[in-house]
Amino acid sequence: MANQKICEGDYVLIYLDARRTYMIKMQAGQTFHTHKGYLKLDELIGKEYGEPIKSSLGIYFTTLKPALTDYIMKSSRNTQITYPKDAALIVMFSGIGPGSRVIESGTGTGALTTALAHYVGPAGKVYTYELRSEFQKNAAKNLQRSKLIDYVEMKSGDVTLGYEERDVDAVILDLATPWLVVPHAYQALKPSGIIVSFSPTIDQVVKTTEALRENNFVFIETIECMMRAMQVERGKTRPQTLMTGHTGYITHARKILKPPVQETPQAPPQEEAVAQEAPIEQEENVEKTAEETA
Repeated sequence: MANQKICEGDYVLIYLDARRTYMIKMQAGQTFHTHKGYLKLDELIGKEYGEPIKSSLGIYFTTLKPALTDYIMKSSRNTQITYPKDAALIVMFSGIGPGSRVIESGTGTGALTTALAHYVGPAGKVYTYELRSEFQKNAAKNLQRSKLIDYVEMKSGDVTLGYEERDVDAVILDLATPWLVVPHAYQALKPSGIIVSFSPTIDQVVKTTEALRENNFVFIETIECMMRAMQVERGKTRPQTLMTGHTGYITHARKILKPPVQETPQAPPQEEAVAQEAPIEQEENVEKTAEETA
């Protein structure tokens, strides 16, 4: 069973309300300041997760153990993150689980990498490709914070030129030109392996789908996920005014082995047979004519 006591070095989600949460690292002798007063971190270390803690202004906060969605939404960002609603579907469509080997391109903030590593660990591996070194460094920090870095191998390379890995369970694409990578994904995947591509525009989806059809993928499907939260209060329950609408399209497909080349059957040599029979008929006619003359 996981340790439920807060230890020095742990990350803790400090909860005030649904709109105000803070992820902080426990460090002895430090204080955390908010507009509702400050918290002494020494008073948090050794407590159980879920216990309330009072600030210097007498306001109560709650200490929560961060969940996967917290690590994703609280990721340090230098680019757009993959939202939990999309990450969840990508994981489900990819079919991955403990022990799976997965290729991801590109890494970005590492938000989706975090979700993939969470599900393949501890025996699996995520091979994540990213060209920009500043993105890689930031993603590595996010993965270290979630304690999932050991399940990830960070790689630098142009994936439009191919992958080093073979017989992986899934390939996840979050690129500007995913259709250029589809042939390489085919080579990297094991038979019946799954490819999942996330794209913000429909033009990208069309080109990717065409590439999938040309490269022996089947079961091709594209979906869009929109999420609307509810404001729940007796007598006033209704959808919230703001919602997370379009973020991107998710296209997934499965690899099949290339069908064998069918040999074209040769036509029977009918003309040759006719040519061989003709002289015989002529000889018979000649004999009949000779008999009639006699």
